Amino acid sequence: MPNITLPDGSIKEFAAPVTVMQVATSIGAGLAKATIAGRVNGVLRDACDLITEDAEVALMTLKDEEGVDIMRHSCAHLLGHALKQLYPDAKMAIGPVIENGFYYDIDLEEKITPESLLKIEQRMQELAKTGYDVVKKMTPRSEALEIFKSRAEDYKVELIDDMPDETEFGLYYHQEYVDMCRGPHVPHMGFVKAFKLTHVAGAYWRGDSNNKMLQRLYGVAFADKKALKAYLVMMEEAEKRDHRKLGKQLDLFHVAEVAPGMAFWHPKGATLYRIVEDYMRQQLVENDYQEIRTPLIMDRSLWEKSGHWDKFKDNMFTTETENRDYAVKPMNCPGHIQVYNRNLISYRELPVRLAEFGLVHRNEASGTLHGLMRVRSFTQDDAHIFCRPEQIQEEVRACIDLVYTTYADFGFDQIEVKFSTRPEKRVGSDGVWDLAEKALEETLQSADLPYVLQPGEGAFYGPKIEFQLKDCIGRVWQCGTIQLDFSMTQADRLDAVYIGADNEKHHPVMIHRAILGSLERFVGILVEHYEGKFPIWLAPTQVVIAPISENHADAVTEFAKKLKKHGFRVETDLRNEKVGFKIREHTLQRVPYILVIGDQEVENNTVNVRARSGENLGSYTLGALVDYLSQEVSLLGRHSQS
Repeated sequence: MPNITLPDGSIKEFAAPVTVMQVATSIGAGLAKATIAGRVNGVLRDACDLITEDAEVALMTLKDEEGVDIMRHSCAHLLGHALKQLYPDAKMAIGPVIENGFYYDIDLEEKITPESLLKIEQRMQELAKTGYDVVKKMTPRSEALEIFKSRAEDYKVELIDDMPDETEFGLYYHQEYVDMCRGPHVPHMGFVKAFKLTHVAGAYWRGDSNNKMLQRLYGVAFADKKALKAYLVMMEEAEKRDHRKLGKQLDLFHVAEVAPGMAFWHPKGATLYRIVEDYMRQQLVENDYQEIRTPLIMDRSLWEKSGHWDKFKDNMFTTETENRDYAVKPMNCPGHIQVYNRNLISYRELPVRLAEFGLVHRNEASGTLHGLMRVRSFTQDDAHIFCRPEQIQEEVRACIDLVYTTYADFGFDQIEVKFSTRPEKRVGSDGVWDLAEKALEETLQSADLPYVLQPGEGAFYGPKIEFQLKDCIGRVWQCGTIQLDFSMTQADRLDAVYIGADNEKHHPVMIHRAILGSLERFVGILVEHYEGKFPIWLAPTQVVIAPISENHADAVTEFAKKLKKHGFRVETDLRNEKVGFKIREHTLQRVPYILVIGDQEVENNTVNVRARSGENLGSYTLGALVDYLSQEVSLLGRHSQS
C-alpha cells in the first residue's frame, strides 16, 4: 500500500492505491478543489491517475507555473472542441502549449478570418462556463486508431502510426469531442476562465514545406482575468512599439521577398547599427580582445570535423564548385580555431581572446521569420576565449561582468540568468561534461547570481549560461550566452593546442561568448524598448536644424558644419515649409533635439533649442550647446529615455 511523501517531508499512508486527487482530498477540501494535477516521482500526472507504490507527490494548482501550463494545454483542447462544433469538417492536427498560451493546427478549406476567430472564442467561453468534466481513458492502440479513423482525423491517425512502439494512448474526452495527448489536463473546464484567441497564421504540417499548409490558431491563457488583462495591455503597448512598423516609419530598414529573412538597412538604420557595433568594438579594446575576420564560406570537411554538419546541416546554406562542397557559415567558432592554430601558443600567452562581428546564415523556416527578430542572415558579436582549465572561472566571470555593463549602458537593468546542462545529443565524454558543468555552476555561485536550471538545454558541445533582459514593458529577450567547450579543440575535432609548462602539447578550453547575440535582433529590441525615442547617444540623427525663413539658410548650414566638427550627427531641413510643420515632423521622427534659427538667433549667434518632448529649452550659443549635448551623450546620459 502506498506511502505518499509530500513536499514538506510529511508522509501519508494509504490502505489502497490512491489517485492524485484523493491525496489532495486527504489534505483538505480547499486544496482538492484547487488541484489540477500532480507531480509523482518527478513526472506530471493527471489528477485521476492512480498511484500504486510509494511515491513523492507534489500537487499542482493555478498558483504553480506548471499548473498554468496544464490549463493552457487544456485550453487548446477547448479550442478543438469549439472548432469541431462550428466546423465539423475541420481536421485536427496538433495543439501544444507555447509561451503564455497555446495554438492548434487545423486542416480546413474555409479560411479563418478575424471575425470567425471571435466566433470561435465565444463558443469556447460558452463551453468553458459549463465546467464540464474532462475524462481521460487509456486506450489500446487498435481502438484509438479506429476512433480517429471513424472521425476522419487523418493527422491523429498519422501520429499514431508514427509511434509503432506505443501500445496504448491517452484519449481525453471533452463531451462529444475527443483528443489524443500525453497530458496531463485539467479535471474539468472550470479551471479555464481567462483566455483569448489572438491571430491565425499558416504552418506546414510538421514544419515541412513539402507537406500541406495548415491554419494555426493562436491563443493566450492565464490563471485569472486580471493576469489576462495585464498581458493584453502589454500586447497593445507592444503593438505600438513593433519594430517592423517603426522601422518603416523612422526609415531604418526593410525586408523584402527578394531576400527573405535578410534586412536592407537604410542610412538611418545603418547608422544605428554602426553605433551599436562601435560600442561593442570599444568594449573589445577595453577587455583585451583581438578582433579578427574569417571567411563566409568554408569547406564541408571543416564543418564535419567541428560537429556542426551532423547537427545543423539542414539549416545550413551550401554550395558546390570544382567538385568541392562548401557551407555558408552558420557559426564562427571553427573559423576562430583556424586563426588560433596559425601560431604555436605557450601557456604563458593564454588566455587568447579572439572576437569577430561575424556574419552568419541559417536556413530558418520561412514561417518563423519575423522582421529583425528572426532572420536568416545576421551578425553575431562573437568571441572565443582559449584558456587553461584553471583560468575558466576568471574568464567566465569577466564575461558576466561585461554582459551586465553592456546591458546597463543600453538601458536594461533587469537580467534573468539561466544555466543549461548537457543535451541528449552531444559530443564529448560524460567526464568532460561533468568538468564543464561544474566550472560554470561554480562561477555562477561565486558571482552570487541567482539562476534557473535548464536540464538538457545546453549546446551540443558544452553547457551554457543564458542572459535574458527585460524591456520597459516587461517582455523578456534572450540575448547573451556563455558556453564552455572542452570538445571542439580536441585532436579528433579541430585540434587546437598550446605548449604547457611541461613542454607538452595540451588542448585549451574554449569559451564561446556573445553579449548582444545577433546585432540585427538587438537593434530590433532597442527600437521596441525605446519606441524609437532613443537616448541621444544612440539616436541616428541627434539634431535637426531648421531656418525660420530662406534668409536664415546660410546660418543653419554654417551652424550644422560646426556641430558636425564636434562629432554630432546633424541634419538640416531647408525645405520651403513653415517651421512649425518641420518641428512636428521631426518630433514624430523621434529626433532628440530640434534647433531653430531666425533673425534674433542670427543677431545673437545662437540657436533656439526644442526637445522632442516639446519642451523649449531656450537659446544656446555654440559652446553652451556643445557642452550640453556632450553631457547628454556621455555614458552618464545613456540611460535617459527622454
